[in-house]
Amino acid sequence: MNVSLQNIDKVSALLTVKLEKADYQEKVDKSLKNFRQKAQIPGFRKGMVPMSLMKKMYGKSVVAEEVNKILSETVYKYIQDNNLSILGEPLPNEDKQPEIDFDTMEDFEFLFDIALAPEFTAEVAAKDKVDYYTIEVTEDMLNNQIKAYTQRNGKYEQTDVYADNDIIKGLLAELDGEGNTKEGGIQVEKASMMPTYMKNDEQKAIFANAKVNDVLVFNPYTAWDGNVAELASLLKIEKEAAAEMKSNFSFQVEEISHFVEGELTQEIFDQVFGKDVVKSEEEFRAKVKEAIANQFVADSDYKFLIDVRKMLMEKVGKLEFPDALLKRIMRLNNPDKDEKFVEDNYDKSIEELTWHLIKEELVKANDIKVEQDDVINMAKEATRAQFA
Repeated sequence: MNVSLQNIDKVSALLTVKLEKADYQEKVDKSLKNFRQKAQIPGFRKGMVPMSLMKKMYGKSVVAEEVNKILSETVYKYIQDNNLSILGEPLPNEDKQPEIDFDTMEDFEFLFDIALAPEFTAEVAAKDKVDYYTIEVTEDMLNNQIKAYTQRNGKYEQTDVYADNDIIKGLLAELDGEGNTKEGGIQVEKASMMPTYMKNDEQKAIFANAKVNDVLVFNPYTAWDGNVAELASLLKIEKEAAAEMKSNFSFQVEEISHFVEGELTQEIFDQVFGKDVVKSEEEFRAKVKEAIANQFVADSDYKFLIDVRKMLMEKVGKLEFPDALLKRIMRLNNPDKDEKFVEDNYDKSIEELTWHLIKEELVKANDIKVEQDDVINMAKEATRAQFA
C-alpha cells in the first residue's frame, strides 16, 4: 500500500492511494470463509460449498467491498495522522482517476480531491474593543408587565353604560328591507360582542354609551368588513352563508360587562415570585424590573456576538478557498438543487465557513474545552428561557 499527497495549491491537494493484492487478499479470504459457513446452496451441505465456487459466485463483489473498506480507513487515517485540516469530504478525482475494473484488475489506484482549510491566525488583542449594550428597562416596560400581572387577577363586573373594551350581550335579530324583524330570519339569543374590535368606525360608534335595554340597529357585515369567520361565529351560521349575509340586525342590549383589573396584593406577589419573597409594591416593582432586565441579557449577548464576529472577520480579512471544489461539495450535498442554488448561496456559505474556522482557531489557540458542568449549565439556562 502506498499513500501520497500532492499539493495543487495552498488550499487543495490530490491524495493518491495505491492498493496491491497483498493489501486486501487476507480480508477477502476471511470474508469468503464467513460466507461459506453461512451459505445455503442446493446440492451442498451448509458450510461445505467448495471455495472455488464461492470465489466464482462472490469473489469480485467481496473484493470490491473489502477494497472500499480499506480505502476509506486508509484515507481517514492518513488525514488524522498528518493533521490535515480539510473542508468537507474527500471527493473522487474527476479528471485523473483511472478506470477501476474489479473483474480484471488486482492492483488499484484511487485519487481524491481534498479541500484544505486556509492557514490564518485569529487573535484577540487587548486593544480590540467591542461595546456591550445593556438594555434599559423603561417605566413603560415595567408598568406594562405589572399590568399583565394584575389583569390575570382581574374580573368582569356588570355595568349600565357601555365603554370601550366592554362585552355586551343581548338578542340579535335579522331585519328585513323595511327595518322590521324578518320572519324566519336569523335570531341569536345571548349573542356576545366586543364592539371595540369592529373594523368599521361608523358601526362601532353606534354602540358608544349604549345602555342596558337599548335597541340598536347595525350591519354586522359592514362592522367586521366582511370577515366570514367573525360573522359565522356571531350569527351562528356556516362561513359560506356568512359571506352572503349583508342584512341589518337589531341588537337589544341585555347585559354589559366591564373588565376590572386586579389590585397589587400579596396574592399577586406570591403568584409571581413565590410566597413572601416580596412583601410590598416597591419590592415587587424592583423585582419585576430585575426580571425584565435578565430577560434582555440574551439580546445583549446576541448583539455582542454579532459585533465580535464582525470585528474578528474584518481582522482576519478575506481567506482563500478552493471555490470549484467547495461548489462541487455543495452540489453533492444538495442533490435536489440546481446550479443556480449553488451560485446564489455560495458566498453566504463561505461567510459562515470563515466564521466557523475563526472560532475553531480561537478555541485551539486558547485551549478552550467544554466540560460536563458547562453542558449542564447551558441546558439549565435553555430550560429557564423556555419556561420564562
